[in-house]
Amino acid sequence: MAKEYDIVIVGGGPAGLAAGLYTARSRRRTILLERGVTGGQVGLAATIENYPGFPDGVNGFDLAEAMQRQAEKNGMETACAEATALERAGERYLVKTGDEDYLAKAVILTGGAVYRKLGVPGEERLTGHGVSYCATCDAAFYRDEEVAVVGGGDSAIDEGLLITRFASKVSVIHRRNRLRATAILQERAFAEPKMEFIWDSVVTEILGKDAVTGVRLRNLATGVESEMAVSGVFIFIGQEPCTDFLRGTLKLDETGRVVANEWMETELPGVFAAGDMRANAARQAVSAAGDGATAAIRADQYISAIFGD
Repeated sequence: MAKEYDIVIVGGGPAGLAAGLYTARSRRRTILLERGVTGGQVGLAATIENYPGFPDGVNGFDLAEAMQRQAEKNGMETACAEATALERAGERYLVKTGDEDYLAKAVILTGGAVYRKLGVPGEERLTGHGVSYCATCDAAFYRDEEVAVVGGGDSAIDEGLLITRFASKVSVIHRRNRLRATAILQERAFAEPKMEFIWDSVVTEILGKDAVTGVRLRNLATGVESEMAVSGVFIFIGQEPCTDFLRGTLKLDETGRVVANEWMETELPGVFAAGDMRANAARQAVSAAGDGATAAIRADQYISAIFGD
């Protein structure tokens, strides 16, 4: 038999934790389902310097843990579970997982997205120690140092240009012989003296013991391998929203993200989407938390209107 709640939150990043805080404080019986470590991508960041209220920065795991503790202090429950399906059950919704099913009056989807990985030796071990997937989060740590950016699309070039404000040199490594980024971004990149481009090449290994010291490259045209010394590697080869279990249930955009309005409402009444899995999201911890709070406020209003609670 399914466990009954007022609100089920799927995903434990900043959006889900903020939503849980608000729904719990509204005295809605709330459970947050997270398949991995609470905090999502934020939990992987060694230091976050752009989250309001922390002038000296804050460790990402510590921030996520504090957000979870605050929400739980106000009554939010948590469970280690992965949502596998969302189904309508009369006026309620059934959230299915591998272990338990949860019946809710409203559902807030905050599953986020995962960065595409290179899948090369050294990447996982050095994540947070020179390997980054967020220039906004980490570029300032590389003031006057040389770094590499992997990718050739809009994100890689836009983030690479941001990094040039701090780094002394930014080497863009791209597997093709031309960029995929939009024309205006390419113009800015080619005009930036701190940027250089390494064409037809892929990273085969990220070097370093306790911190990044360089990358090993292979030229796809010639097969020649080489090494390049850098202090940081920023990887921008795309993101995958965690929405596979919603296909056929909710409207998704061309990137696989959930379509929602400014109140985080989806096409299904009582189902909300917030944070990085929402279409057109800013993809920052602070904006995700704001999304979560907005979704929670609207979910509380929805339950009052439909169920009279």
